[in-house]
Amino acid sequence: MTSATPEVEVRRSARRRRTVSAYRDGNRIVVMVPARLSKKDEERLVADMVRKVQAAADRGRSTDSELMQRAVQLSTRYLGGLAHPVSVRWVTNQQARWGSCTPANGTIRLSDRLQGMPEYVSDYVLLHELAHLLQPDHGKSFWSLLEAYPRLERARGYLDGVAFGAGLDTSREDDSDVLPAGSEGESG
Repeated sequence: MTSATPEVEVRRSARRRRTVSAYRDGNRIVVMVPARLSKKDEERLVADMVRKVQAAADRGRSTDSELMQRAVQLSTRYLGGLAHPVSVRWVTNQQARWGSCTPANGTIRLSDRLQGMPEYVSDYVLLHELAHLLQPDHGKSFWSLLEAYPRLERARGYLDGVAFGAGLDTSREDDSDVLPAGSEGESG
């Protein structure tokens, strides 16, 4: 179980009627509640949602070495074993993208925000970055590398939903690893 108490942000919405949802955004947990919810119900539901998000994160946590093993499995299964990363690791400094790849040195980094998300989502982002080892841009040949992944569109939709809920820009074509303006040297 996670020992540190995360920062919690509660967002009230007049459009939200009954549902309560929560997600991790970096080091904080964002809980979205209906605007009309009483303070007493809010306290109870927020505590419950924070516990659920933390439990999901604890279940989804893997080491860098396990992440490398998963990369090898995904490369073998979906890319014919052609992608050979030198290193694959979790990082805490990616807030504007889900993952990044530097094809020149074979390194892949995944945002720790993926931990606790469904496995098919983190697998998609990892596979996306593995494909960059073979094709650095997001052209047709890049996307053809990923078409064998059966949950491609579902994972992309999941990430779009998380990004939308967090108020991030979801208008870009490549959903996992866009470089911020002025960045160089990495494939996006």
